[in-house]
Amino acid sequence: MSITCDAIAPRLPEARYVSVAVAAGLMCAIALGKALPATMDALSTVLAPLCAVNNGSSANPGDAVELITSHALPNVPGKRVTIVRVSYGPGGFSASHRHSGTVTAYITKGEIRSQLGGGPVEIFKVGQSFFEPPGSTHLVSANASTTEPAELIAVFVADEGAQLTMPLD
Repeated sequence: MSITCDAIAPRLPEARYVSVAVAAGLMCAIALGKALPATMDALSTVLAPLCAVNNGSSANPGDAVELITSHALPNVPGKRVTIVRVSYGPGGFSASHRHSGTVTAYITKGEIRSQLGGGPVEIFKVGQSFFEPPGSTHLVSANASTTEPAELIAVFVADEGAQLTMPLD
């Protein structure tokens, strides 16, 4: 069975464009519906280690990692930028870890206690940021408060398909 634009709107030329746009939109939705599960599976595989904020070290229900966005960088082949929101409940923390690429963190709520590879323990407040070069060891990443939540936005730039966060042994 075939339906033409003329059969749907024989007298309205504008309706032909609307019909074509609707058909194209439906085809895109079907294609996206088929591709989305595979895309989400691949993305969740990359992000799974990142989402284990406490690595079993704390049972704080306020600790979470939320994917904001992830995109291949068209001007830097083989690289991807991924942005996540890391939330720590009062007293929350992440186990010691390292990242495969660079990370820039921006504090959006509370205060974050951080220590990179043998450097000093620092406390970052709302509006401040810190940078982690590739391969840095992040020995301390924690909420500086035991009574208030804290949150940061982390921007990763890493190789396409790289595991973003690896726990230290």
